[in-house]
Amino acid sequence: MSSSGSAYGDIHRYEPPRESTAAAIAIVLLTLVQIVFVSLFVYGLAANWAIAGLDGGDGNILLGFLLSAIFINLGFILLLYRKEFLPDVMIVKKRRRKWEDLYINEEDVEGTTLVDSAGAWDTVKRAIYPYYKR
Repeated sequence: MSSSGSAYGDIHRYEPPRESTAAAIAIVLLTLVQIVFVSLFVYGLAANWAIAGLDGGDGNILLGFLLSAIFINLGFILLLYRKEFLPDVMIVKKRRRKWEDLYINEEDVEGTTLVDSAGAWDTVKRAIYPYYKR
C-alpha cells in the first residue's frame, strides 16, 4: 500500500479467507447431493421420463424439479465457496467525472462557441459535411 493515500489500483483492504472446516464438509456433502441430482436427471432423460403418456405425464414435472434442484444446489455450493474460501479484497478505483462518462476531452468541457475563429462559413461547411478539414 502506498503511504500517500490511495492510488489507482492499490489494494485498500485485504482480509484472508476463513477456511472453516464446517464449510468444507458442507461443500463436500452438497457436492455428493449434486452428483445424485445430476445422475437422476440424466437417467430420467435416458429413460424417457419426459414423454407424456408413459406414467401419466408427471415425468416433465419431475425432470423440471431435478433441474431446478441442480441449479439451486450449485448456487449454495458457490455461495459457501465464495464466502469461506475466497479473500475479501477491495481495490481502489478512480472516480470518473461526469464529463468523462460522455467521452469528452478535458479541454472541451466548456463546449465550443457557435462561430469560432475559423469563421461562420467553415462552421456551415462542417455542419453539412462532418469530415471537412479542421
